[in-house]
Amino acid sequence: MSGYGQTGPLAQRAGFDLNFLSLTGALWAIGEADRPPVPPLILAGDFGGGGAFLALGMVSAMWEASRSGQGQVVDAAIVDGALNLMAYTYGNLEGGTWNPERQSNLIDGGDWRYCVYTCSDGRFVSLAVIHPKFLDNFLGKAEVQLPVELGDPADVGNWPAYRQWMAQVIAARTRNEWVELFDADDDCVQPVLDLVEAPNHPHLQARESFTEIGGTTQPSPAPRFSRTPSEITRLSPSPGEGAGDVLRDWGFSDADIARIATPVTATRATEED
Repeated sequence: MSGYGQTGPLAQRAGFDLNFLSLTGALWAIGEADRPPVPPLILAGDFGGGGAFLALGMVSAMWEASRSGQGQVVDAAIVDGALNLMAYTYGNLEGGTWNPERQSNLIDGGDWRYCVYTCSDGRFVSLAVIHPKFLDNFLGKAEVQLPVELGDPADVGNWPAYRQWMAQVIAARTRNEWVELFDADDDCVQPVLDLVEAPNHPHLQARESFTEIGGTTQPSPAPRFSRTPSEITRLSPSPGEGAGDVLRDWGFSDADIARIATPVTATRATEED
């Protein structure tokens, strides 16, 4: 696992998630048009382009080794994985259906029907009513009509004006009022939950999407397996916890372990002094 990969001019350079995404175009594409790009936590780089592709690479290599009897190096670079996650976007760019400008496309916040809006209480809802069925349903339940004077709502040039209109519509009610209004059908309107609210959502509770271990709430393992279900059996170890057992398993003697551990302890004591 590496950021820039095992070859190339940047192979030995230090970097972080944000640096890796900067090279892929992914960071550029996320955010509002009149503001700097928004760091997507470390989901698209470290976890999505890195960890997920490393896991896929390891499983694939082990599957192949079980048939060929040979091993191989898995070069899992975060920039490569993030670029693969962008294949849809780059494909549309090449096909002429993706605008390289930020917030000017169907799924990047450009289309007024696919956006996050602020409610009257300062909280948010996600609106994804791109298909006519869902838009008609929204307009009917919200008891509003499209402002035809703004022009064709599907015209990209009119999106900003319609986005402003929709912002005013959503701002007329609280988040919970919108949730109650669109809680029974396929409306494609959902509350934007914060990190404290998410574990208490009825759907996630019903699926047991969160697990509590030792008083700590964390996401349950995914994906789910029907025959060999995964489970979390303990909290993450503290730094150094179990190191002796691991080293013994690797063949180190108690004397070796003591010799390895002593300089670390002495160094820490010196730094504290």
